[in-house]
Amino acid sequence: MSSMSNVTIGYGALLAALGVGGFAATGATHKTALIPAGFGVVAIGLGLLARQERYRMHAMHASALLGLLGVLGSARGLSRLPALLSGGDVERPAAVVAQSLMAGLSAAFVVLCVRSFVAARRAAARP
Repeated sequence: MSSMSNVTIGYGALLAALGVGGFAATGATHKTALIPAGFGVVAIGLGLLARQERYRMHAMHASALLGLLGVLGSARGLSRLPALLSGGDVERPAAVVAQSLMAGLSAAFVVLCVRSFVAARRAAARP
């Protein structure tokens, strides 16, 4: 079993918790708070798929793409985070926090994926 499949499942679980927690924190009124949970469910599915040897490479590449889309889709929250942290008035502060957390989690996940891909390539190139 690939350790990156476990990392992917963990990443998905964190995003699912972030989405459900954000939805609950906003009084279950803002359905967009569930977006991270959607990404999380897909990541968990890809992590489980990657446990099968014949699907591993494609599932891990798809999960890296999912992580990149997570970064790109949530990065705008990072631009408003400094204003929120300094006590400024920010529209939808819960969204800023959730987007920032998703961007950070996704960026860290993409870095781990790239490191794993490089290590796998080096291992395959060894005689």
